[in-house]
Amino acid sequence: MNVALGRSGILLALLSALVGAATLGYGLARRRPATLRRGRTYAWLLALGAVVATVAMEHALFTHDFRIAYVAQNNSRETPLLYDATGMWSALQGSLLLWGLVLTGYIAAMVFHFRKRAEDALVAWATLVTYLVAAFFFALMAGPANPFATLSGAVPPDGAGPDPLLQDRVLVAFHPPLLYLGFVGFTIPFAFAVASLVTGRLGEGWLVETRRWALLAWGFLSVGIVAGAWWSYQVLGWGGFWAWDPVENAAFLPWLCGTAYLHSVMVQERRGLLRVWNLSLLVATFSLTVLGTFLTRSGAVQSVHAFTNSNLGPVLLGFFVVVVASGVGLIGWRGDKLRAAGTVETPLSREGAFLLNNVAFAAFAFVVLAGTVFPIFVQALQGAQVDVGAPYFDTATAPIAICLLFLMGVGPALPWRRARGDIVRPRLLWPAWAATVTVAVLVLAGVRGAEVLVTFGLGAFAGASALRTLWISARSSRRTGRGWWRAFAGRSGGGMVVHLGVVVIAVAFAAASSFGHRGQVTLRPGQSATVVGHTLTYLRGATVVTPAKTSVEAAVKLDGGTVLHPAISRFGANLTYIGSPSISSTLFQDVYLTLNQPAVRPGGPAVIGYVVQPLVAWLWIGGALVGLGSVLAALPRGRSRRGGSRPGAPRATAADNSDDHAGAPVDVGIPQPAATT
Repeated sequence: MNVALGRSGILLALLSALVGAATLGYGLARRRPATLRRGRTYAWLLALGAVVATVAMEHALFTHDFRIAYVAQNNSRETPLLYDATGMWSALQGSLLLWGLVLTGYIAAMVFHFRKRAEDALVAWATLVTYLVAAFFFALMAGPANPFATLSGAVPPDGAGPDPLLQDRVLVAFHPPLLYLGFVGFTIPFAFAVASLVTGRLGEGWLVETRRWALLAWGFLSVGIVAGAWWSYQVLGWGGFWAWDPVENAAFLPWLCGTAYLHSVMVQERRGLLRVWNLSLLVATFSLTVLGTFLTRSGAVQSVHAFTNSNLGPVLLGFFVVVVASGVGLIGWRGDKLRAAGTVETPLSREGAFLLNNVAFAAFAFVVLAGTVFPIFVQALQGAQVDVGAPYFDTATAPIAICLLFLMGVGPALPWRRARGDIVRPRLLWPAWAATVTVAVLVLAGVRGAEVLVTFGLGAFAGASALRTLWISARSSRRTGRGWWRAFAGRSGGGMVVHLGVVVIAVAFAAASSFGHRGQVTLRPGQSATVVGHTLTYLRGATVVTPAKTSVEAAVKLDGGTVLHPAISRFGANLTYIGSPSISSTLFQDVYLTLNQPAVRPGGPAVIGYVVQPLVAWLWIGGALVGLGSVLAALPRGRSRRGGSRPGAPRATAADNSDDHAGAPVDVGIPQPAATT
């Protein structure tokens, strides 16, 4: 039943995507509104097929249907219920099914959102593009990556179970879905970018309509990346949270381009500039999600995060080439229409700061991309194994990150078009004082190191600038009768909350990386050791057996109080042992213990590893702030009770020297066909 239902769902989704794309293509070619309306209905069949296939897979996992090869390889009778559910994205085929489910959800939401504009050629073309993307992924599932393929031999009495790393922390239930919600979400802005190029409707209206889609995807991706760092910190036993792993980079690259787009799109909305650049960023962001899929699922890179080798590499790489070639070709075709009448008059303006910001993000993305794909090229051309490690990434990206922190502080204080000293100086006064005092206090406290001091100083500068913008917005909201809390809603307020989150992450990352201590001690039961100002007392060792796992753990008392239990564990029938660290976390410092070597006999010594790092908890707090800020930025700012604008009406353009961070768009709403040329 599970096999038949799952394959039927995939086939239904594939046929719905293909027939829907053909229907919309025919309606667009013949200019038949009724056909365009009919074409949108296939989105619901597409979503139904994905839901049916997902339900079939989850039912197979819960009921341990080991006839299905995927279930036999990624499930067992001892697997806890939570990890039965998360088994769907524990390996290649199931992860593609999750990708398809998320994609069809976005398509259904888009079709519902634009249901009153089904006859609009721009919306129809965007829907057609999403259908084609869906058809590609469901074709993979119907062919070379079939999640419902059955075993050719006898059905085993039990399965191998998920990878041990995928059943040791609850974050496995959140990190991959959040990443997929981010990755897949960029399909919608990309589809509208392609639609605008095909139809020639290159006004700013389509940007306004799709900005929230891009912001939503970016928010999911941001939180997903931070959740992945948290998961890595808790599971792998190495005491770190970011290693510039190729698969980590594959998620980070679209985040960099998406962040650049969300900044530069404000320049296009306000001034009508950077059209080619914004379209290129959307194409690059979506293309990099496809490249990330290739890196994760082709076996081209060696990574603890990557799936096993598969035959999907050439297919995914071909799809990546098609996406890039189509996007670049369409931008080149519409090049004359994309030329803006104005220019960035001076770097000392808000649009100038956004442009410099985008150059920095582009350089950051190039550095990360080069370091990620260089080993692949060397292996393909020379057959040699080359490793580009953390020293390259740290050295190359640190100056760019510092530059971005500086621009985060300066950008909100600059007016549009041209800055004047009498306007900018008072806006930067308090941020500059905050940076100066922060650096002075750190130096007096004995902190040394130019990079660390600069990071903390610029973090204080950017943080104070964001707080100043929120304070001014709150005062303005109170004066206009909207309530001070409205300062945190809308692009300006939400964007500043995101800035605060990024500052918190940057400062915490710098502190943990620069002032962390690691080592190990060998202790017998009852013995103590003092490390980095903390006393570790080894109490005893024990073997703990549960239906899901067998663990050899040590009981270690920290500073005479909390007892931590670092362990090494074996899950189910899997013979691989993995480290399970135990962490004592406060707002100021983390003490991270691992069991490097258990006692070989009762009463014998055990080797306890330790990592002591400051401010690690603020990495996760900063990630939560970024997620909160992205939600707030997607909310409407609201209107004044003293005669604000009508909902949906264009906002009045603020003065060029105003203290508003976002500004107002040039054009609101997707232009209707009659208004286009």
